[in-house]
Amino acid sequence: MRLSIIIPVYNEVYTLQEIIRQVLAVDIPLERQIVLVDDGSTDGTRDLYPKIEEEYADLDLVIKLQPENRGKGAALREGFKAATGDIFLIQDADLEYDPRDYPRLLEPILSDRADVVYGSRFVGSEAHRVHLYWHMVGNKFITMLSNMFTNLNLTDMETCYKVFKAEVLEGANLTANRFTFEPEFTAWIARGRKNGGRRWRIFEVGIHYAGRDYDEGKKITWRDGFPALWTIIRCRFFG
Repeated sequence: MRLSIIIPVYNEVYTLQEIIRQVLAVDIPLERQIVLVDDGSTDGTRDLYPKIEEEYADLDLVIKLQPENRGKGAALREGFKAATGDIFLIQDADLEYDPRDYPRLLEPILSDRADVVYGSRFVGSEAHRVHLYWHMVGNKFITMLSNMFTNLNLTDMETCYKVFKAEVLEGANLTANRFTFEPEFTAWIARGRKNGGRRWRIFEVGIHYAGRDYDEGKKITWRDGFPALWTIIRCRFFG
């Protein structure tokens, strides 16, 4: 089996090469493909790609350059098109999420107990940075509302770490361009069914988390909460 690791990138000149190093350092029993989708970076990140291609010439590496900044959801859709693995894993480029969690994220799928796995920042005993109380409250509120409309019991719908079999995206008409990808994708898997009628099996595992502050480059703000709320309602009542 092959794992496609899709990494949306926007202005991550200081962290991109390190996250690639960390991704490749993890010991997993799968062939790896890395798909980098640069979403219109303007901080010098784009100057790194020729060096990355030269350094990892033997790696199954795909680099997509968006002509302008369109948002995380748009970048992920481009990444999904380029991915050729049996399993997809979404990885942010900002070092908030630790690739050493890959074995625990993949285990429910590799043992054929799950089709989709979410990595939760709010369960388990793994290390978490003490960080941004109101950001956490907003995440939990949006997750609760999403659960009410999808009848799931996730603790962290907004997590970056979503791992799923490639077949989960078959027939998906995802349109969210920005951080609204998270509730839209969650609504899709909550309604989706495998060929034959069985619902997707969704698991959640605890992960490490070292959240950034806004002066360290964090991009999502409280303003992104309002589009997320509308996306939850839109997906429930308007498809």
